[in-house]
Amino acid sequence: MNSPKYKRVLLKLSGEALMGDASYGISPEVLKYVAAEVKSVVDLGVETALVVGGGNIFRGMAASSNDGMDRSSADYLGMLATVMNSLALQDALEKLSIETRVQSAITIRQVAEPYIRRRAMRHLEKGRVVIFAAGTGNPYFTTDTAAVLRAQEIHADILLKATKVDGVYDSDPVKNPDARFIEHIDYMSVLEHRLKVMDSTAISLAMENRLPLFVFSLRKPGNAKRVICGESVGTRIDIG
Repeated sequence: MNSPKYKRVLLKLSGEALMGDASYGISPEVLKYVAAEVKSVVDLGVETALVVGGGNIFRGMAASSNDGMDRSSADYLGMLATVMNSLALQDALEKLSIETRVQSAITIRQVAEPYIRRRAMRHLEKGRVVIFAAGTGNPYFTTDTAAVLRAQEIHADILLKATKVDGVYDSDPVKNPDARFIEHIDYMSVLEHRLKVMDSTAISLAMENRLPLFVFSLRKPGNAKRVICGESVGTRIDIG
C-alpha cells in the first residue's frame, strides 16, 4: 500500500468535516486528524492541493433562502468562511512540519497569497501543500465547482472528495437503509439520477474535461492513503 497511483491530487473537504460532533465551528481534534491524513498522502511523495468548504461557519445559499439575504452578499460571506477554515488547516499542517501555502481567490494579502496558477504549481512542484480558499472568487458557484476548476488548472490526476459516507449510493443511505452502494459510475448517470455527490455544474465541468473523481469516507483512518495507492475504498466517477 506504499506505492502511490497518482502524482498530483486535489482533495476536497466540506466545511462540515471540520466540525466533529459540534453543530458549528472547527473541532481542534478533527483538525489534527485531517492534517494527519493529509500528511500521510504527502509522505508518499504525492503533490497535494486542498479545497475546503465553509459550511461549518456560514452557508451562503442557506442564508439567502432562509433569511432573505442577497445571494451575492451571502456567498461572499461563505467565501470568507472558507478562508478561515483554510488558515486553520494550514496551521494544523505546519505543526506537522508540512510546508503549506494558502491561496485566496479574493484578495486578503495579510493572511493569504492571491490565487496565481503558475505560483500554485510551483509550490506543488516544491512539495508544498496548497490550499485554495474563497472558492472561485465569484458568487453562485459552490466550492465543489471551485475544486473541479482548480484541479483542472493545476493538472491534477484526480479529484478526491472526502465525505461522511463511504462513497456514492443510489439514494440517501441515512434515510434509506436499503440504499445500494455504487463502486463505479459515469458522470452522466450521476446527473441523470440526480445523485447528490456534487452539484451539477461541478459534475458537468469534470465530465467535459474528463477529470476523474473519487468519493470516499475520511472518517476511517488511513483511507486517504488507501485511495492514493489505488485501493477500492469508495466510488470512482469517470467516463465509464
